[in-house]
Amino acid sequence: MSTLADQTIAALRSGHDELAAFVRDLGPEDLLRPSGASEWQVSQVLSHLGSGAEIGLAGLTAAIEGGSAPDGEFNRKVWARWDAMTADEHAAGFLEANQRLVEAYEALDPTTRAELRVDLGFLPEPIDVGNAARFRLSEFALHQWDVEVGFNPYATVTPTAVPLLLDQAAGMLAWTGRPDTLAGRQGTLALRLSDPDRAYGLRLGERFELTDVPEQPDGELVIPAEAWLRLSVGRLAERYTPDGVRVTGPFSLDDLRRAFPGF
Repeated sequence: MSTLADQTIAALRSGHDELAAFVRDLGPEDLLRPSGASEWQVSQVLSHLGSGAEIGLAGLTAAIEGGSAPDGEFNRKVWARWDAMTADEHAAGFLEANQRLVEAYEALDPTTRAELRVDLGFLPEPIDVGNAARFRLSEFALHQWDVEVGFNPYATVTPTAVPLLLDQAAGMLAWTGRPDTLAGRQGTLALRLSDPDRAYGLRLGERFELTDVPEQPDGELVIPAEAWLRLSVGRLAERYTPDGVRVTGPFSLDDLRRAFPGF
């Protein structure tokens, strides 16, 4: 039976192969184009993914070998080295670093995938391989979109990643949401997703959270699941909003965009 770890590692592989093929076809000027990430060029997104892969591999290796997870000083040195690279080096470095991270996950045997705990450095305690890989998948899939949307405004989050990320996105709302933007307004929307079909309650108030769909919601947000993932991290500007997104009730779509400005 396929586990969360198996499914997520497979999604990391397919995502890497897709983005690597895309990046290999980019020319020097392409790397300098604006991306979907505010204030970042395409090469800077690749730098972020590459440095993250290097840090992630160090953490995974430490977990396997029983060592200490990378600390802040290690991370800062990695970021500084990547910041000093040229755009072409960002692209080449991403291809190499992310390939190594995916291969390291793929090399884990079933027992290790089930029993290993990985310290990501920003959580209270180490987590299992499936969830560690899913944190990477969340970062990777959304930044893959950042790169691709710089060339295609109709780009979407890669479908293999979307169902794996929905549950994690629910737990991230406390980090990604900004209740202060609602100026004291509160309400619960029925959140109805498609591809895949899911339904939740989206409670907006002093804190943001997903709940069961209420019997009498204050309104409704109907949206493709991949677009919901993007909205929750500040990537649903009007020009990137697919047809069929509909909001009713006390909040407008612009209210929701302001409430989820991204990191």
